[in-house]
Amino acid sequence: MNDRQAGSRFATPLAVSGSTADAQALAERVAHAMYANDRASRALGMEIASVGPGRAEMTMIVRDDMLNGHAICHGGFIFLLADSAFAFACNSYNRNTVAQGCSIDYLAPAHGGDVLRAAAVERSRSGRTGVYDIEVRNQHGKTVALFRGKSYRIDGHVVDEA
Repeated sequence: MNDRQAGSRFATPLAVSGSTADAQALAERVAHAMYANDRASRALGMEIASVGPGRAEMTMIVRDDMLNGHAICHGGFIFLLADSAFAFACNSYNRNTVAQGCSIDYLAPAHGGDVLRAAAVERSRSGRTGVYDIEVRNQHGKTVALFRGKSYRIDGHVVDEA
């Protein structure tokens, strides 16, 4: 998938001004590049609904092959969705950032055909570390899971600096 195809997975950006516009444009450019290389998220049908500095929203439809023996979505798939939103949020500043640790609490089951939305929000970013909270909801707005990710910045950039 090339950048143009990956770009079609994004919502229309909001109008912003000044350096906020630059930060938003960079976050979108980073997300395009990451998504183009993210075979796992794409293979699971995840799409980026929105992205910005320190935040990201991703969606995923629960397919039949994601259901466990109880006929509900396997928790690992919910974790993957939250983790992907976390990755796009913490890399939005174009500094290579990886997970240092994460935890998840499952609050309600997700069922086949549900549309899950993971919304990642930066809570803290200082030095090389950050803390991000991700809430996963279904299409009815019911919270399915709460995920907290701790990030660690490593060397390098996601995209070339302009």
